[in-house]
Amino acid sequence: MGRLRNLAQTFHEFATNHFEQPDVPAVADGDNGYAKSTKIALLLLKEEINKPLRRLEDYLNEMPGILGVSDLEASPDYTSFSVWDDEFPMKELRRLLRASAEQAGLSGTASIDASGFQRDQASSHYRNRVGYSFNAMKTTLLVDTDSLAIMDAHFTTKKAYDGHIGLQVFRRNAEDLQALLADKMYSWSDLREACRDASTRPVIKHCEQNALKKAHNARIDDDVYNQRSMSETVFAMLKDDGDEIRSRSWHGQFRELTRKCIVHNLEQAAS
Repeated sequence: MGRLRNLAQTFHEFATNHFEQPDVPAVADGDNGYAKSTKIALLLLKEEINKPLRRLEDYLNEMPGILGVSDLEASPDYTSFSVWDDEFPMKELRRLLRASAEQAGLSGTASIDASGFQRDQASSHYRNRVGYSFNAMKTTLLVDTDSLAIMDAHFTTKKAYDGHIGLQVFRRNAEDLQALLADKMYSWSDLREACRDASTRPVIKHCEQNALKKAHNARIDDDVYNQRSMSETVFAMLKDDGDEIRSRSWHGQFRELTRKCIVHNLEQAAS
């Protein structure tokens, strides 16, 4: 319980610093008007506890010390968490993700890689109605190889070329990168050129289609390139309690995974 309370305190302080002055009350506008910082702190706590919403309310009510961190006497109704989820768009969550990564620390060297999270929570009827067939959410993370902070995240429910995603993610973070590490799935000349134009060293394996490409790979510094595995380490940490997504809609799944990334960063900062 000590660890969870410390994390709750970390979430509360992080949210307060980014949304309101410290003296704004947790319940600002009456019993149903929670402060914005309280909402995001509890949403982050929800991702850490990882319980179904109907059980989350009971779970929190059994932990007055955790609720006390946010100056609450009782847990909000479980339906409130669903309502709050819609109040924080991806643009705002990306800002918080970036802030949490900076709090954990950025070294200038980052690795990019992708993995999948299971979307089975959505019913087959819902999947057919909204027109998606992929059971996994393709998640691409840009990870600082020193602090293991997640600098950026990209999500898609469709087939997409890793090189295109890599270029999009790199452009959002170019000013903070001295080196970008990636495997041959990101071997695209446009990505390499974008890195060099931004004075970032592209440590990206080539697809070995000929002797020249093999020679390029042979010249890559293994000690640097092997740090690419830090992305895999972070994915393993995110999936420690499973790789299922609880949200049913694709936009809710994007936000859920982004909050999980923020929680990861704050845990790294606290450690």
